Amino acid sequence: MMIPLERSKWMVLVATIWIQAFTGTNFDFPSYSTQLKSVLEISQLQLNYLSMASDFGKLFGWCSGIFLLYFPTWIVLFMAAFLGLFGYGLQWLLIQRLVSFPYIMAFLLCLSSGCSITWFNTICFVLCIKNFPENWPLAVSLSVSFNGVTAALYNLIVTKISSDAKNGSYLILNAFLPLITSVAALIPILQQPCSRKNLHVENAADKEDAYTFGFLYLLAAGTGLYLFFLDTTSQNIFIVATLLLVLPMVWLKFRIFLFNEELRSEGHPVEGPSYSLVEINNYEELSEESLSSISNQKSFGCRVFDKMIEKDRVTVIGEEHTVRMLVTRCDFWLYFVAYFCGGTIGLVYSNNLGQISQSRGYVSETRSLVTIYSTCSFFGRLISAGPDLVGGFYPSKTYTKRYTTTRTGWLALSLVPMPIAFLMLVLSGTESALSTATGLIGISSGFVFSAAVSITSELFGSKSSGINHNILITNIPLGSLLYGALGAVIYDNQIKSSAEVVVVGGSKVCMGRNCYNETFGWWGCVSLFGLAASFLLFLRTKGAYQRRHWISRV
Repeated sequence: MMIPLERSKWMVLVATIWIQAFTGTNFDFPSYSTQLKSVLEISQLQLNYLSMASDFGKLFGWCSGIFLLYFPTWIVLFMAAFLGLFGYGLQWLLIQRLVSFPYIMAFLLCLSSGCSITWFNTICFVLCIKNFPENWPLAVSLSVSFNGVTAALYNLIVTKISSDAKNGSYLILNAFLPLITSVAALIPILQQPCSRKNLHVENAADKEDAYTFGFLYLLAAGTGLYLFFLDTTSQNIFIVATLLLVLPMVWLKFRIFLFNEELRSEGHPVEGPSYSLVEINNYEELSEESLSSISNQKSFGCRVFDKMIEKDRVTVIGEEHTVRMLVTRCDFWLYFVAYFCGGTIGLVYSNNLGQISQSRGYVSETRSLVTIYSTCSFFGRLISAGPDLVGGFYPSKTYTKRYTTTRTGWLALSLVPMPIAFLMLVLSGTESALSTATGLIGISSGFVFSAAVSITSELFGSKSSGINHNILITNIPLGSLLYGALGAVIYDNQIKSSAEVVVVGGSKVCMGRNCYNETFGWWGCVSLFGLAASFLLFLRTKGAYQRRHWISRV
């Protein structure tokens, strides 16, 4: 009985990897946005509203959570697939000029597509939590990471099947590949146990789990390196299929063989290291003096600053927060601002990559830039799981204070590359600067997207993390609207003030560095504000993390 249960949870994890790898369809919007703008004959500001519509789909992520309470997972999975088929399929017909839609209909199609992406994410999130109740952060981080390689995978497929991206190949893939992937993932999802309540779960993953996670992360890193460093024309689609589809299944077979060997030779499972996302500790066993000594922070020499750090901060990791408690927490709003001025601005940048590359004269490199952003976002997501992966191999008691860290500290570090990247874009108009800055922004935003779920659970409670995280990501459509509108207004003003009007496909376009330089300056300033907010969040939560670490060693 034990072996099928163990096998089923890893099969489900592999299925979520497949789903995420082929459903991150929002990343390839720059690859066809120029065509969409030309067909609809709209301004840059109107195009921005279409990209914003996809992000607005995140506002309806709670719908999938409600459906999962009342319907089987596979039904909600196919609902998500058909939302994407409807949204992207009709957009493809529009680009092919086979049908004609008003602008508002195009907006609704983009909204439907955005809902599809969010629903897939929610399904994978729920599956990881159900099947890995103790180590779901590792499972979620690994699964979500593959969402970052979707654009690179689609770019590879388009390159192999068509030399002309203008035929709408991306939209065809966006419409049908998620549906095909859902069919492939159906068997593992149907075979998962109805409930794991009766399954004995240790407080930490055993060594088999740790090694399996380690192998899958190495496999993920190898896939990303292959897609990033090799030119698309040199990549082999069968090698990618082997890395993504075959090797995970081979390893699961090999793992079960090893697991059986250990049962026969030793007669019991190997006890593993101590690790869990939110450690449930008995604080009553600790003396008040011990806890107060941990909570005391060093003075910064400024009474006002010290008061700002101390006032109403989170003191216990994992404490449950209701919605009312959440919105009154200063730490939540610092976290909201850090995300809003960090990860979200990186997403808006990626949505505008098509016009950015076109304005700088590198329109032929758009697909390459999209691949760079997507792959670097993938590596950012993998890096975010570093502390969890290390914690899976070593007991928390083996750590010393010297090596402790916090997720909020990692969050602050991850936002450092963002303002540097925008400064590079302002100072240089070369293709190498554009590629490097795109990679830095991808790593930074990818880290934020992946780490956010775990940070929300740690700071505001794991039981209510679904609701609390949906509140947090409302910043994404808001940022998409504000940052995108800012860039679009500046872009359109540059066209009006330009002495030479350039028309591409019946639509006016802006050419030159001035088209986005002012926008990059504003976005860089905003990202600095996000970095400052994340640093304040780190200072305010550092004591809570130190307390948890100290208690785990007692």
